[in-house]
Amino acid sequence: MPSRSSIWTAFLFAVVVALAPAQAHTIDLAAASRDCYFEDLHTEDKMTVTYQVAGGGHLDVDFWMKGPGDKMMTDQKKRDTGTHSFTADTDGRYTYCFSNEMSTVTGKTISFNVHGIMYVEDDGHTAPIEREIRALSSALEAVKDEQEYIVVRERLHRDTAESTNDRVKYWSIVQTIMLFAVCGWQVFYLKRFFEVKRTSG
Repeated sequence: MPSRSSIWTAFLFAVVVALAPAQAHTIDLAAASRDCYFEDLHTEDKMTVTYQVAGGGHLDVDFWMKGPGDKMMTDQKKRDTGTHSFTADTDGRYTYCFSNEMSTVTGKTISFNVHGIMYVEDDGHTAPIEREIRALSSALEAVKDEQEYIVVRERLHRDTAESTNDRVKYWSIVQTIMLFAVCGWQVFYLKRFFEVKRTSG
C-alpha cells in the first residue's frame, strides 16, 4: 500500500499544475532563418509540442522534429498551428525546429509550448488515486495548451481588427482630402471658365 506522503505529493503536483499560469514561449523568427531546441528523454517518456503563428506574413511556418540519430519524426510545412505528441522509443536527444526559411522578407512571431510526462514504471503498488491524479495532470496540461491557443488567436484577431480599423480611418481621411481637392478644382475651373467667357463677350 502506498504511503500517505506519496499520495499527498502526487496530489500537490496536480494542484500546482492546475494553478500554474498558462504561459507559452514566444519567439520572433527573422526572415530566412530557423530556431531549434532539444529535449533529452528516456524510453517511454511522453512529450507534446504545440505551436501557433501569432503574426507575420501569411501566418505560416515549417516545423519538424528529429529523434536520436537524426530520425525524422514529423515534418509539417507551412502551418499556422500544429501539435505533435509522441512517446520516446529510445533514450537520447530529441530536436525540434521552427523554420521561416521559405520567407525572404517577413519575420514571424511564434508561440509554442512544450510539456512532457516522465515514465514511471507501475510496480503494482500504485494506488488508484495516484493513477487518477496523473491522468488529471495530463488533462490539465491539455486544457492549458488550449487556453494558450485561444489567447494567441484572440490577440491575433484583435491586432487584425485594429489594423483594419486604422486602414479604414486613414482611407476615409484621404477620401475627404480628395473630395475637398476636387471640389476646389471644380470651383476654380468654373470660375476661370466664366471669367474667360465674360472677357470674350
